[in-house]
Amino acid sequence: MFISNAYAQSALGGANGNLMSFLPIILMFVVLYFLMIRPQMKRQKEQKSMIDALSKGDEVVTAGGVLGKISKVSDAYLTVEIANGTEVVVQRASVTMLLPKGTIKSL
Repeated sequence: MFISNAYAQSALGGANGNLMSFLPIILMFVVLYFLMIRPQMKRQKEQKSMIDALSKGDEVVTAGGVLGKISKVSDAYLTVEIANGTEVVVQRASVTMLLPKGTIKSL
């Protein structure tokens, strides 16, 4: 009389509830992938293809902010002419931007 009847939960209700509790976490990972991870991978791919395509005569900006024209190309290093008769050797990976031809007028 004073104690109410206890009913067992169905097996489907428990499994469905567990899936619904993980749904926000799964949704956050999907959003994180499309907003952060995927664009970063795309930028890295573009940067790698730009570095692989560097050739003599290209005008570049290095990670240190040095502007110059490539005078020699090797597998891992580039020789960049930053002024008339002044050349520096930099790693290929330190090139951050490829400038349009004719940007640097002083060389």
